[in-house]
Amino acid sequence: MNDNLHSLPRRLIELRMEHADLDSLIDQASLDRPADELVLRRLKKRRLLLRDQISHLEAELDPPEPA
Repeated sequence: MNDNLHSLPRRLIELRMEHADLDSLIDQASLDRPADELVLRRLKKRRLLLRDQISHLEAELDPPEPA
């Protein structure tokens, strides 16, 4: 049971959900408060970090096949 809570596929799902949440939050923040650039930049930076983590986990779970 505990192994399932910390599995790579589960972590990948959690990161994708967080990335989608940040997408929505960034879209909403840019519409509501376009003057708050610092918050928007921080959200975008976090979203990029998540995208990198997602890519890394995807590569780890499904490594490219040798040519």
